[in-house]
Amino acid sequence: MNNEFLHEAIRLSKEKMAAGEGGPFGAVVVKNGEIIGRGWNRVTSTNDPTAHAEIMAIRAACSRLETFSLAGCEIYASCEPCPMCLSAIYWARLDALCFAASRSDAADAGFDDALLYEEISKPWSLRTLKSEQNLLIEARQVFNLWKNKSNKTPY
Repeated sequence: MNNEFLHEAIRLSKEKMAAGEGGPFGAVVVKNGEIIGRGWNRVTSTNDPTAHAEIMAIRAACSRLETFSLAGCEIYASCEPCPMCLSAIYWARLDALCFAASRSDAADAGFDDALLYEEISKPWSLRTLKSEQNLLIEARQVFNLWKNKSNKTPY
């Protein structure tokens, strides 16, 4: 892992926070020693709760490479990713993650993801978010169609 890229993620977090674009988070996606995607927190400037730095960097890198898989790439983040971003990193198939500040540092600054980490590990029926399961048979039929689809793009 290369601290030059981590410095860039931290620089983005500071610059874009100061510009009023969102919270103090930055990220870059790197392939073969080159930054192919930059992202910074844009939650408040775009009114998009999913516009976290890592998500934005992944979107930029996927757009540039014209693929949904970032296998062969690394992501550098100014802070330990939240559960949503960590999931996106796995879904994007990034090879590695390097981060600077920890989730406890983020919590100290008012960004506490502890509830999310706790909720994810619970069965859906025990989560604080009221959840209900319905129409299982109909939904399974769609999955069966997918399983038998001959021209699908697996991901």
